Amino acid sequence: MRVSYGEGADNFGILHLPGGEGPHPVVVMVHGGGWLEEHDLSYFEPLSQSLADEGVAVWNIEYRRVDGAGGWPATLADVDDATEALAVSVQEAAGGRLDLGRVHLAGHSAGGHLAAWIAGRHTLPPDAPGTQPQIRPVSATIMAGVFDLSLAATAGHDKFVRGLLGGMPEDHPDRYAIASPIEHLPVGLAVTAVHGTADRTVDPVQSRKYIEASQAAGDPAELRLLDGVGHGDFGNVDSPAWGAAKRIILDHVGG
Repeated sequence: MRVSYGEGADNFGILHLPGGEGPHPVVVMVHGGGWLEEHDLSYFEPLSQSLADEGVAVWNIEYRRVDGAGGWPATLADVDDATEALAVSVQEAAGGRLDLGRVHLAGHSAGGHLAAWIAGRHTLPPDAPGTQPQIRPVSATIMAGVFDLSLAATAGHDKFVRGLLGGMPEDHPDRYAIASPIEHLPVGLAVTAVHGTADRTVDPVQSRKYIEASQAAGDPAELRLLDGVGHGDFGNVDSPAWGAAKRIILDHVGG
């Protein structure tokens, strides 16, 4: 079912509920696409349903993207609001069947960045978006994610990050510091970064650096590299890449 979490056209999500009275654990799904309007939550719908078929509630969220009045700080504010909506509007739509003590995150590419940012938003300074959250996820599975925005902006593919944050790191160092998940460790929850070795869109070094930094900070973080997997493979519900990521998500949910 479609549930709104704000007044904007992109302030909604699709809630997938499994059978049974629950309470059900919840996976917040955050789609990618370079933070651009060209891509929306529709490609995450088959993936979301595949999790719901396993007895997990799924909140597949939409958000304002760069070319749709998003960017800094609107995109971050939206994913924060969407996550917090679990406590009120989404729980009401679910008839109280959500277990808000077992909320998990999953994101791909730019959505992987946003999911990792949600995982660490409680560490941000008081004037940043998303501080003092009511919903505290217990795990995150990040598929081909962007964890270090400064690295992404200066080592290729910078146009996407530049669009999100309105410039390069030297233009807005404060924005990059707040928006980069690697700058907010430890997060105190289990993060698994899943990345394909054949990814030509987001360099696997993003996941390697983040997991190394997370482990050094004391987080229970894990890196899973998938041989021969490309960037877009995670968006195909029938792919081995999604099959591997799905197993990791379900392992977190079951754990």
